[in-house]
Amino acid sequence: MKMGQWIGLIALLVSMYILWQIRQVLLLVFMAVVFATALNRLVRRLRRSGAKRGFAALLAITCFVVFFIVFAAVTIPPFVEQFQQLTELVPRGLERLRIWVEALRTQLPGQPLRYLPSVNDLTRQIQPFASWAFNNFFSLFSNFLAILLNLLLVMVLTIMLLVNPAPYRHGFVLLFPSFYRRRADEILSKCEIALVNWMGGILINMVVIGLVSAVGLWILRVPLVLANAAIAGLLEAIPTVGPTLSLIPPMAIALLDAPWKAGAVLAFYVGIQQLEQFLLVPFVMSKQVAILPAVTLLSQVIFAIFFGFLGLFLAIPLVIVGQIWVEEVLVKDVLDQWGAESKSSKTSAPVEVVNGPVEVIDHAAES
Repeated sequence: MKMGQWIGLIALLVSMYILWQIRQVLLLVFMAVVFATALNRLVRRLRRSGAKRGFAALLAITCFVVFFIVFAAVTIPPFVEQFQQLTELVPRGLERLRIWVEALRTQLPGQPLRYLPSVNDLTRQIQPFASWAFNNFFSLFSNFLAILLNLLLVMVLTIMLLVNPAPYRHGFVLLFPSFYRRRADEILSKCEIALVNWMGGILINMVVIGLVSAVGLWILRVPLVLANAAIAGLLEAIPTVGPTLSLIPPMAIALLDAPWKAGAVLAFYVGIQQLEQFLLVPFVMSKQVAILPAVTLLSQVIFAIFFGFLGLFLAIPLVIVGQIWVEEVLVKDVLDQWGAESKSSKTSAPVEVVNGPVEVIDHAAES
């Protein structure tokens, strides 16, 4: 290899190392782009009614912040109170379990219950796990300041991207060669449409799942119906993993209220997921970018391993954007054009060449 090639290879490796070190920041930037893309639809509707872009962006951001404040007010205080009740009810539950086991031993003496562990044995086995969960619970809340700073960064970036998106879009397109900039701008528009369609479908799913969960939990008389339904609706934004996580709070609360309710809640949530998979998702997501179920699951596992919870949350939009770029750039512009020069101009579809810098269209301002 020549000296210039070595320098280029070293520069590439250094760039990849730097990108890996700032991967969390890049994910936060992408989250801001996703939020700005979603809110931009509301800004466009407000602009059609005659509002200026600055005022429309401020109103959209206000609605976004108010939504999360209301969600926090609905979910956090009841669960804090429920956690306090949990610390009081767990000893009572263990004592009730001990009495039930002893009564069962006296009613069914002999061999069948010889291998049944006692409550003291179960307590000793659970104690290490409980200590580990307790320590990690407080370590999670020790990072609360870092979480707030990340949310503040995302909010500021979202406002900046929403108020004036044209310079950022123009700067991104300039990273491509001059002959490909118009094509890159078209791909960005397709990514925007796909993200908006996906977020619209997810929003409908969240509302439907939240309402159905509220009705079912109210029928089962499970405490904290509104908070549990709000959590079920919000976690619907994380496919596959989110519905499983949303089952834990109502099932734990139902177990403290009445043991049979825990099984009823489990059966009810399984039924909701079947309804979603076979009826709601095919109907609502008809305009969404098609992603194979195996790709969805693998992407969530891979992004969760490398990037943590933030990667799990952003796995689907990252896959949607990546799939569009692969289809448009690799498949259509490279593989489909392979050997197209030897064909006639009627059958070939070369990429449009634009000499000089391309004018990037502000789609938000145009509409």
